[in-house]
Amino acid sequence: MNHATRLSSAALADLPADWARPAYDRDQPCGVVHLGIGAFHRAHQAVFFDALLAAGHCGWMIRGASLRSPAVAQAMNPQDGLFTVLVRDGAEERPQVAGSVRDVLVAPDDPQALVRALADPAVALVTLTVTEKGYCLDPATGALRADDPAVAADIANLASPQTAPGFLVAGLAARRMAGVAPFTVLSCDNLPENGQRTRAAVLALAEAVDPALAAWIAREVAFPSSMVDRIVPATTPDDLDNFESATGWRDEALVKTEPFSQWVVEDWFCNRRPPLDEVGAQFTRDVAGWEKAKLRLLNGAHSAIAYLGGLAGYAHVHQAMAAPGFAALIEALWDEAGATLAPVDGFDPAAYRAQLRTRFANGALMHRTNQIAMDGSQKLPQRWLQTILEIRRAGRAVPPALTLALAGWMRWQAGVNDAGARHSVDDPLAAETACALANAAGDPAAEVRALLANNAIFGSAFPADADFVAQLTRSYVFIRQEGAAAAVQAFVDARD
Repeated sequence: MNHATRLSSAALADLPADWARPAYDRDQPCGVVHLGIGAFHRAHQAVFFDALLAAGHCGWMIRGASLRSPAVAQAMNPQDGLFTVLVRDGAEERPQVAGSVRDVLVAPDDPQALVRALADPAVALVTLTVTEKGYCLDPATGALRADDPAVAADIANLASPQTAPGFLVAGLAARRMAGVAPFTVLSCDNLPENGQRTRAAVLALAEAVDPALAAWIAREVAFPSSMVDRIVPATTPDDLDNFESATGWRDEALVKTEPFSQWVVEDWFCNRRPPLDEVGAQFTRDVAGWEKAKLRLLNGAHSAIAYLGGLAGYAHVHQAMAAPGFAALIEALWDEAGATLAPVDGFDPAAYRAQLRTRFANGALMHRTNQIAMDGSQKLPQRWLQTILEIRRAGRAVPPALTLALAGWMRWQAGVNDAGARHSVDDPLAAETACALANAAGDPAAEVRALLANNAIFGSAFPADADFVAQLTRSYVFIRQEGAAAAVQAFVDARD
């Protein structure tokens, strides 16, 4: 073909014969509304629902919603909701066109349109990937941040919600008023006990608006937890152009990912339950152990690689993992985190770690350290801090690998890597961490104390732990003076 054709329903028949594509009726009702339709949702949950629809289970099309930017809607709606999932494994690429998304709403443009979508009786399930900060929860306590301006606005005027909890409350209020059964709310974000935390946020906001509504939600609505696992790097403009050059097709909503995919869902629903277990998901009565293992092993390691590897100048995960000392550091971090994990039925920690080694080494993904480094203040409690607290409360020594990783996060807040190159600190608390560093006036020990004093991240236990603060300060000073690569190598040398 001489010029690129935009992916669309009309173009499906012209795709190469070996491309997987939807063969089911895409005009069937939307049984799912998804809040936060970014790359991860498209490469993970939407693929599961695509398989469910392909297996003949009707009524599980997805209506997506962006709560902030119109970018995804502008990419997907002209393509009739279609997008390509490009599975990369080493030198191999396998394209699959997924059709489970009907369309994408842009909440800020028309909040009422999203509330109407949530109130639709055909909708049985609302899923979320809004990132940790999208729940408007205090990272240290898990309580709803009632002082957040968007939360306060939702409480004052629920007719035009701004936040994910606000939209959930507004949608449930509309269903209650219409006498429609509530939908199940399923969080797919990397939060421990994400179902209970979502429930707490929704109930707190509802209580502030209408205590009777809050009581109805508490009684009638299911908030199952889930564990999601698939590495989905950000798609770059070069990815789109390269795909177009290689195939002749233009897909503005392309996502790239790895072969591995896992979804463990708590079996608690208040409306129709999608039979996701027939397409590879796992239903369980207890997700907590799976969640904790994934957060502390995969996500905890990813964040350590992001900050220490990023400081050392490695742009991608596989590059950092191949650098001197990093693989050994991650093994040590897994040893520390693994000691806090209780046995989980069906979960093999050794096999999972072996899988992670292979997944982290997949250079075809080009998973950027800067992407993983985003929103660190919201991620630290569940990825590292709770692990460290459990270790210390058990009377064990300060865990050196986790502490070195935390020192890397602290150094990252300065916005400059070991070679002097600047980077953006993309974090909701970036202004606060920058102010803390500035007030320390260049004194490394004072910088550590100032950052630890941020109660929203660290609470009161960490600043009060003198041995921990001393080791963290030593690690931070070493990184600051010698660089992250040298600190990682020194860590490994000290263990040999």
